[in-house]
Amino acid sequence: MSPRRTQILEAAVRVIAAHGVRGLRVEQLAAEAGVSTALIYYHFKDRGGVLRAALEHINHRAQDYTDQALAAAEDPRAQLEHLLLLELQDVDEVRMNSIAWGELRASAVFDPDLRTPLTATTRAWNADVETLLAEAGATAPALAAEHLTALVEGLSERWHTGSIALDRARAILTHAIERELAA
Repeated sequence: MSPRRTQILEAAVRVIAAHGVRGLRVEQLAAEAGVSTALIYYHFKDRGGVLRAALEHINHRAQDYTDQALAAAEDPRAQLEHLLLLELQDVDEVRMNSIAWGELRASAVFDPDLRTPLTATTRAWNADVETLLAEAGATAPALAAEHLTALVEGLSERWHTGSIALDRARAILTHAIERELAA
């Protein structure tokens, strides 16, 4: 990926995290990225192209920090807990990723072009979690994976809206992981 394209996508994530998908205007994005609107159109064709590319960019960023974490833990249970709790940490990149992800997911209700990449990403995340759950001995890993990934998304939204404290969200998630593996 070209440095300019990356620069624009980083700016898109910041704008989406700060103002929502509805608040993303190409002119505002250009200003945030320090580039011309023509360059944005050159790289992404239109606003929808920016949104789809931003979703992919968020996924790559998340993959980077989760891959590093998975390499740090040895047993599947510890990897699972670490993988899921990484989504609930008060770090700028993770927080912006999470907010932008939630915004893009909500926008997919109204934007069919976002549904396919969002569905693919969700399936891949569920598959990773399902694999770890199976390796850790869960009795219904596919259902447990859906449960836990949906819980992470919901807890993340509650945390970002101030409905729940981060420590409480992490405790709820840890408890749910224990319950899924105790069955």
